[in-house]
Formats: sequence, C-alpha cells, structure tokens
Amino acid sequence: MSEPTARVPLRQIWPDDFVARYRAAGYWRGETFPAFLRARAREFADAIAVVGGDTRWTYAQLWEQAERIAAGLLAQGLVPGDRVVVQLGNIPEFIAVVCALFRAQLVPVYALPAHRLTEVGHFARKSEASAYISADRYEAFDYRALARELQAELPSVRHVFVVGDAAEFVAIGALDGPRDPLPGDPDPQSVAFLQISGGSTGLSKLIPRTHDDYIYSFRASNALCGIDAASVYMVALPAAHNFPMSSPGFFGALYAGARVVLSPGPGPDAAFPLIARERVTCVGLVPPLALLWADAAGRSTHDLSSLQVLQVGGAKLVPEAARRVVAGLGCRLQQVFGMAEGLVNYTRLDDPEELVLTTQGRPISDDDEVLVVDDHGMPVADGEVGHLLARGPYTIRGYHNDAAANARSFTADGFYRTGDMVQRLPSGHLVVQGRATDHINRAGEKISAEEIEDHLLAHPQVFDAAVVSVPDDYLGERSCAFVIPGGEKPRPAELKAWVRGRGLAAFKVPDQIVFVDAFGTTAVGKISRRELRAQLRARFLEDQKDAG
Repeated sequence: MSEPTARVPLRQIWPDDFVARYRAAGYWRGETFPAFLRARAREFADAIAVVGGDTRWTYAQLWEQAERIAAGLLAQGLVPGDRVVVQLGNIPEFIAVVCALFRAQLVPVYALPAHRLTEVGHFARKSEASAYISADRYEAFDYRALARELQAELPSVRHVFVVGDAAEFVAIGALDGPRDPLPGDPDPQSVAFLQISGGSTGLSKLIPRTHDDYIYSFRASNALCGIDAASVYMVALPAAHNFPMSSPGFFGALYAGARVVLSPGPGPDAAFPLIARERVTCVGLVPPLALLWADAAGRSTHDLSSLQVLQVGGAKLVPEAARRVVAGLGCRLQQVFGMAEGLVNYTRLDDPEELVLTTQGRPISDDDEVLVVDDHGMPVADGEVGHLLARGPYTIRGYHNDAAANARSFTADGFYRTGDMVQRLPSGHLVVQGRATDHINRAGEKISAEEIEDHLLAHPQVFDAAVVSVPDDYLGERSCAFVIPGGEKPRPAELKAWVRGRGLAAFKVPDQIVFVDAFGTTAVGKISRRELRAQLRARFLEDQKDAG
C-alpha cells in the first residue's frame, strides 16, 4: 500500500448560500462519475459506447474495463485519494483509464500527449502524484523514456502503468484484482480530477473540478448542442483538452448514451473516413482545423452528410472564416467560447445566422454571472470592450495549491478573472476581442511568452529575448521570438533545437526568430515586459506591412 503522506488537500468550495441556490435550481443533483457510468452500463448495456482503432466497446464492456483496471490499480498499492497523471492520446484506453480512476476514487491529473518532462514533472510535483499512466509510444514518441526521467526526478511517482509494451513497468492490459476492495461512490462535492489551465504565466495551474459542477456543465451542454442517445460524437482534438471532454465532449456523449468515436488525428485524412463509416453527427474543432476541413470537404470522396453540428472553439473564429466553414461543410455551425476553469458560452442551434457568424455565444446557465469591466473594475456598457469576469455553478473558486495565482485570478467575492477582453451584446452574446495577458493562442494551444523567454535566456548566446504573438492565417496566432544575441549570433535552427531539447511540448518552440540589436526602450528597466512585447509586436506588424 502507498505510504500515507501529508498532501495538500484537494478541494473546491463554494459558499453555503451558493451551494443551496445551485442545488435548489437543479444544477447540482448529487451525481458522480462512477454512478452515472454504472447507470449507463445498465441502461445502454449493448449499445456501442466507444470506437477507436479496431476497438468497439459497448457500455457494458466499457464499465467492465473500468472495474478491471480500477481493481488492478488498487491491487498494485494505490489507495483512494491518490493523484495519477494521465498522458494518453485518442485511444479507447484513455476513456477506460479515466473511468477506472473515478471508480477507484483515484484522481486523474490530465496531461496532453504533446507535453514533455518539463510539463509532466510540474503536474506531478504540483499535484503530489503517486502514479503516471501513459502509452508505450504515441506519434513516434516513447513515453517510457519520459517515465524513467520522471521517476528519476520525482521518486514520489512510485507507480508507472503503460498501455502497450510496458517494458519494466506495469501493463494496463494485465491489471486486474478483486472487486471487493473497490470503494463506494464519492461525495458529489469532492474533487473528481485536476484539469490544466492554459498557463498565461509560466507553467499551467491545476484546476480542481468536482463531480457536481462538471457533470452539470456537460449535462446542460448536451441540451444546447443537441446530443442524445442517437448522437455520434467525434473526438478529433486531443481528448485531454477540456473542449472535447466536456463541451459537451465525450463525457457529455457518454452521459447521453451516445457513441464516442476517437479519431487518431485531427486532420481530414484521419477524420473523414471515420465520419463516413460511423455516421458522426457532431465534432469540435479549433479554427485552423475547421478551415482545413472546409477546404478539404469539397475534394473528399467520403460521405460527410451525417455531420449535423460543427463546433468551433479554443480560439476566436472570425466572421469571414465562419462563413467559409459553413459554406465548405454545409452543416450547422456552433461557436464555443469557454475555459477549463468553468464558464462556457455557446451560440444556440436556433440563433439567427448573424449571431452564429459574428459572436462566440452566451453562457450555459441562467446563474452564470458575467461581468465586463474596465481596468479599474467598473462595469462597462453593452457593446464596449472590457475584461471578462465570471462566477457560477461550474466556474471554480480557486486553483489547487497556488495562493499567488488565486490572489491574481479571483476577486474577493468569488468572480474569476478570465483574462479575456470581450464585448457583450444586449442579447447576452459575447464577442471576444483577445487576451489581456501575453498568452499566445496557437491553434487553440495556449503558450506563455514568459515561459519560453526563460528557456531562451538560458542559452549561452542569448543576451535577452521577448516572445510575442503575431497573426497567422492558419494558426490564428504564431509565436515570434525577438532575440538580442550575447556574443556570436546563434542560428535560428539552433535556438529552436535548444528550446525543443529542454523537454518542452513542440507547440511551444518559437515559430519564428528575429534577431535585433536592441529592444529600443527609452529607459532600461522602465518598461514592463508586457509593454515591451506590445511594442515589438507593433513594430513587427508595421515592418511586415511596409514589406508587403
């Protein structure tokens, strides 16, 4: 058995009067993940729940997989309450493992397949994880090597479980154990898992989500997105992202008794044959992918006629791009604007076309409290741009184990400062205007400029560096690093290799590197990094304009 340790407790607490309000309104019903999954296994026992590769699991088979793995994990020495970093791609075992962790009252900590030792180590350290679960290989990367590095760096990660060839670790496929030690269902107000934030300053923060709040979010999303037992929902984006997990995501689909189809990749080559074969009805994409799909659809020989709703989120879809998507795919468009911390906005399926094309939707709940304020925290009039703040039945009240981030990100009365700049229309629909921080939104992947600057500054031939976002027709935004060399100027390829070699996700490697002699500040030390980045970005765009 795991040795008891004094870990930072996992909690997400709403004030008592809010708890009473959300329960009275029927948002929080006391549901839990294991309870609803068990119920669906009874109600839809023979219906197909999950499709991926050559695997087709019914609801009864998915629950049996979850029970087997849950019992096996406890038999290996994990105990309820242990935190487990899960880094799996779009494979059926991802869903089975997560359901198993819920069944065993173990707490998933989600990592994306693109993450490497820097990020995975941070998640494990911050969550005080006891175990790590990965595939043997995924998209040519060997995660067993990462697991070895992780255990060398953090001996507290005592257990490693692997889907596929486990080498010296424990194979997920071999797990089993007695069912009697499996615990009962958890407290609905307890933390079900730790999601990761976009990471606007440094590495991602950990987001504790409870059974009650998260189940409400995707249950309510189902109604707004037209998901029922006849639906076929495709996971094209990485399944560990909050968007394909809960908006309504594969959890919403499983809650409804629908079919979940896992695409091995997000591109048309991988997804279109599956749409045709499985008669997919709904999928969520980021804007660059939506444009790619729309362009490819006209040339495809695959039958995409089953697709009813294309959701686009993760970054803003501008109106002209929205029109191209609708024209190319011929299905209903639903814009989605949300965050792993909670608030999710949807355009409604019966909204007028103009609202669907030009806005990012309105909140799920009547009890989603949305404030749009100026720099001083004062409300602005509808139509004016301001900072978006949110509070509600599925928006968190605090990050895990991060007092400094909580002081920055939450008001004294519990509103979450999202960091987004928006306009609110009289209808309640929001139009996103960008980020208030130096967040780079690269095809839906959030990159902290500060984090990448720190890695560049560690290079012996870099005197200073500033990373900015610049517009990109395909990615939405790409990263550009302005570098002042220290001594002999390194080659751009060398700097990119340096960042990649420091154990970071590939999407964080700067897309472009521009060498400059100086940053052009008038008084050294008298300008913030944020202002510096804004100046460099403006200068870059002006130079591009002049060159064109």
